Amino acid sequence: MNRRTRKLADAPEGSDSPLTAAVSSRDRSAVQMATEAVRHRQCLLAYQPVLQARAPHDVAFYEGFIRVLDETGRVIPARDFMPRVEETEIGRELDCIALDIGLRALTRAPGIRLSINMSARSIGYPRWLQVLERYLKQDPKLGERLILEITERSAMLVPELVIEFMDRLQPRGIAFALDDYGSSSFSFRHFRDFLFDAAKIDGQFVQGVSGDPDNQSLIRALVAVAREFDILVTAESVEDPQDAEFLAASGVDCLQGYLFGAPSIHAPWIQNKQESASA
Repeated sequence: MNRRTRKLADAPEGSDSPLTAAVSSRDRSAVQMATEAVRHRQCLLAYQPVLQARAPHDVAFYEGFIRVLDETGRVIPARDFMPRVEETEIGRELDCIALDIGLRALTRAPGIRLSINMSARSIGYPRWLQVLERYLKQDPKLGERLILEITERSAMLVPELVIEFMDRLQPRGIAFALDDYGSSSFSFRHFRDFLFDAAKIDGQFVQGVSGDPDNQSLIRALVAVAREFDILVTAESVEDPQDAEFLAASGVDCLQGYLFGAPSIHAPWIQNKQESASA
């Protein structure tokens, strides 16, 4: 905190500082916006392609990111509201909506695979499981094209519950990916218990990695550990061709980032099919 921020934060005992008041107001606004979006079903997914690291660099799968619309119809990314609602009922409802939209997309596009983010807190949420079961009842093979992403931090909140959850759903074809791989205190020994199918290296280690020897060493170590457990490795936040080249050479299986495409609320597989038809 710099001198100016400290000055703003200083206030008489028992009163809110201007900085605290501003943060509280922002948080309330984000929660209210997300609440209204859930109430009126003003939610959607933005899809980003995840490409194979080696030629011919085909799309391996897409990731669907939850978005909400504010009162003006503006698309609001998850980073602006999810941290403030993740531990609330609204967070659980957003996980349900994301799953519902994602499974509907898989139903309509049988040629794609899709990953959806979820919190471990939603594992025991009845409506989330109801959504999943409804779609799997209609098409039991749908699970074979679904990837559920759980962050390291979320997985470690209730590890026993996550392990049991994975044990129940993996036989139905559903894959699990460890998100933010390398970002926290997730112990490598947990790979024996969790049996993740994939791991996504956190973007903080990926950006600029071609010129960062320390992160290069870390990437190689993360890939080596994943290989020991037969885990597919994806690197996120890839924005530079030289970074992509290093990652592929280091054994990363898939690459995701603005270098290959930004998240889009328009399903890219439909757009790609239309472009191919008109070529």
